[in-house]
Amino acid sequence: MERSTTSWLRTLGIQLSLCFALYIVLNLGQPQKLVYNDNGSPFDLYFISVRGGFRSLQEQTHLLKLMGNVAKAYDLKFVVNISELGEDDPLMQNVTRLSPLLNVPWYTTGGSKHDGFGCFLHQVKLPRGRMLDILSLNTASLQDTVVVGSPSGKRGNLSNWLTRTLKATTSDWRVVVGFHPLVACKENEEEFTAKLINEPLHHIFVKFGVNVYLSQQGCFSYALQDNVAYIGNPGLIKENSRLGYGNGRYRIRTEMTDGFLLHRLGSLEMVSTLFIFN
Repeated sequence: MERSTTSWLRTLGIQLSLCFALYIVLNLGQPQKLVYNDNGSPFDLYFISVRGGFRSLQEQTHLLKLMGNVAKAYDLKFVVNISELGEDDPLMQNVTRLSPLLNVPWYTTGGSKHDGFGCFLHQVKLPRGRMLDILSLNTASLQDTVVVGSPSGKRGNLSNWLTRTLKATTSDWRVVVGFHPLVACKENEEEFTAKLINEPLHHIFVKFGVNVYLSQQGCFSYALQDNVAYIGNPGLIKENSRLGYGNGRYRIRTEMTDGFLLHRLGSLEMVSTLFIFN
C-alpha cells in the first residue's frame, strides 16, 4: 500500500518534537510546572498513554489525579492503557472513583475482549477529515519459545491480523500499541545502541506506514528505526539516587518513580511529553 509523500515529514516531526518535549519537561523538574505552551493548534488532538498494572491505592490516587488535571488542561480525548491485564487492570477499574476528570474513553492492551486473541483496531476521527488508527497487539504471543525454522501459530495469527487490518485502512496516522517493547539494547565498545527484537513485525510496520509503536519502557525510552518511532512508557519504576555527606562518602536511596506520556497529535507531527513524579 502506497502512503502519501508527507509520511517522511510526519516521522521527522515525531523525532524532533519528541526530543524537544522530553528535554523541556525533564529539566523543568516539578510536576506542577509541566503545563507549558508547546505551540499547539486548535486542530490538534491530545491523548495520554500510561503503564497499567498493580499499584497501592495511594499510588493510584496520585497518578490518576495528575492525569485528570492534565486531561482538563489539554481537552484530552482518550487514554491508552499499556497493561497485561486488559479490562481487569486496576487503573481502569478505579478511574471513575478516583479521578472524575478522566471521564474519557480508555483503550487497553492485553487480554482484550474484542476478539479471540486480544487484538483490536479503534479509529479516531481527527479535525479536517483526518483519521487516526489505534491498533492494539497482544504481544504475549511474541514471548513464546519458538524452535528455529518452525513459526509459532500464535505469532502467525498476530502477523496475519496486523497485515490484514493495515491493508484495510487508509488512515493518516497509525499508532500500534503493545505491552512488550520491541527494541532492546546492543552494547558496542563505547555505547549502547538500539536493536530490534522482532524483525518480521518491524517489516510490517515499515511496509504499511506505521508511525509509532507504544509499549512499556525497556532499556530505551525512545528509538527511531526506519521511520518507525518506538516509544516506551516508564510506569512505576525504582530509581537510585546518591546522597552525599561532604566527605566523599554517599549512600544509595531507592525511590519509586511513576509517570505517563501526554501526546499531541497534529497534522505533520506528534509531540510526546513525559510527566514523572515520586
